[in-house]
Amino acid sequence: MAKKIGMQLPLDLFHILQQGTRCILATFSEQGVPRTTPLYHMYPRGFDSILIAIEKDHSSYIDMVWQKKVNLSFLDSGDISYSVLGRSGVVRAPSFVHPYMNIMRIDVMDVRNHRSIIARIDQGISWIYNSLEAQKLSESIIEELKEVAKVL
Repeated sequence: MAKKIGMQLPLDLFHILQQGTRCILATFSEQGVPRTTPLYHMYPRGFDSILIAIEKDHSSYIDMVWQKKVNLSFLDSGDISYSVLGRSGVVRAPSFVHPYMNIMRIDVMDVRNHRSIIARIDQGISWIYNSLEAQKLSESIIEELKEVAKVL
């Protein structure tokens, strides 16, 4: 059963976000159809919001602009298992790094802990870059998110 944590990121999730992690983003279309997508570029802006970068034509981006409410699901090593309900807003469109990426802020509305007494999370979402160019682009986007976090 999920345990309500509150309206701020817990310390362990905050640190994982600073180090770099992945999550599943859930949105709803105008027709009420749920959509999920992996999210690769995010960085905490304090304990009350998360900055993300997402492709401007992505269906989840369109949902976030229209509907505002999103859910992020985090699973990572160290038994990290949280869902974050938030309200999204555009911060920068387009990103300075890439014209097809937009920067959004997700203000934390509710955090729930999904740790289980039955099993532990040993490893989160595993991934590798497809190319050196993709790695450089991703690193540049994360650096932009860090800069935006400082000025907001």
